[in-house]
Amino acid sequence: MQITLKSNPINLNGEFPSVGQQAPDFTLTTSSLSDVSLSEYAGKKKVISIIPSLDTPVCATSTQKFNQEVANKDNVQLLVVSGDLPFAASRFCEANSVGSAVTLSTMRNQDFAKNYGVLMADGPLAGLTARAVIVLDEENTVVHAELVPEIAQEPDYEAALAAL
Repeated sequence: MQITLKSNPINLNGEFPSVGQQAPDFTLTTSSLSDVSLSEYAGKKKVISIIPSLDTPVCATSTQKFNQEVANKDNVQLLVVSGDLPFAASRFCEANSVGSAVTLSTMRNQDFAKNYGVLMADGPLAGLTARAVIVLDEENTVVHAELVPEIAQEPDYEAALAAL
């Protein structure tokens, strides 16, 4: 698969999940430096916002928008996955009042990026994740999947939230 960064092609490793598929399990690192898996959020609907880094304007905006929209929804958990260190993600959430989001880091495990088909294989952001949104139901079935074709673009918020 391929996406772009300011119109420059970037290759991805792995296969992006499709609607109807069971989401691959993962192990990612929380802001408290503990490792969690997808089963940690069992029984909840999940919006998984996958971003390169909270230190970019589009990633910051999408995290704030999803946080605002998901905060008032029952039984929904926002998971923000990036290559950011947990300390940086915590600082961002505190500084921007992003309270309902759980930030998860790929710092210890690149399997998530490969298993979800979002690992950038080349380009200036190689090793980070592409921008994507995956919505899961309570049983971890994919009900919405968007791999944003241009990293500098925001995702389709309405489509993701409608899938909830």
